[in-house]
This record gives sequence, C-alpha cells and structure tokens, in this order.
Amino acid sequence: MSENTTPALTADDKLTLQTAAHGVIGLMAAADPGPISSTRSGMASGKALSTAIGTIGRILADKPKGMKLGGRSTADLADQTFTALTDSITLLKIKAPGEVDNFRETITIVMDAASRAHHGEAGPAEAAMMRRITAALDAA
Repeated sequence: MSENTTPALTADDKLTLQTAAHGVIGLMAAADPGPISSTRSGMASGKALSTAIGTIGRILADKPKGMKLGGRSTADLADQTFTALTDSITLLKIKAPGEVDNFRETITIVMDAASRAHHGEAGPAEAAMMRRITAALDAA
C-alpha cells in the first residue's frame, strides 16, 4: 500500500508494538529455568529482535519511550505482554496490513532464538509460554 492509503502509526501504536516484543523477551527468559540459561535466552532473543526488518524493524530498533513492563510476577508481565501482542496485531491489521506477517515472524524468531539459546529445543515451560504467546497473537 502507498503511504497515502496507510495511516501512520502513532507514538502509542509504536509503544504497543515495542511493549509486545520486549515483553516476549522477558517472558521467554522467565520461562527458562536457571539464572545462566535465562540470561542466555534473554540475550539470544534480544539479538533476534534486532534482526527485524521493514517498518517493524525500524519501530523495534527505536528506544522505547514510556514503556512500563514488569510487575511483581511473571503473571503481571504476561498480562501486559499478551494484551500488547493482541493489540499489536489488531492495529497492524487496520493501519499497516502489510506488516502483520512481518510482526508475527519477528515474534516467532524471538521465541525460537530464546528456546534454542542453550539446549537446542524448548523445555516444557518454554514450550507452554510459546503456545501462550502464539495464542495471544492469534486472538486478534
């Protein structure tokens, strides 16, 4: 689509996309047992995020301004991330439909990188988290 027919993404839209992507990194690290392995997962998924291309890559390369991810538990982080994932797909479908698949693929690459960072395949907690993340993407 040309720029004239695709509405520009607002700063809030971009923050939603960034929250979703960075939240996935946090959730994948949280789902990986052990301090060393979770650090490896976080590093691998962060590096994978930096390989995003297109509009999504440009948005995710920017430093998030105003992002407030976290909470007292993984459940708090999951609530924020899953909402942001679903909202991201919804807003991309409306404002940048050509970027929906790019965003989904980027999140999938982040999850795969995290799960393979130390043992080659996802453990039970990681696999469950990947299913939940995928479900949030599909909920839109």
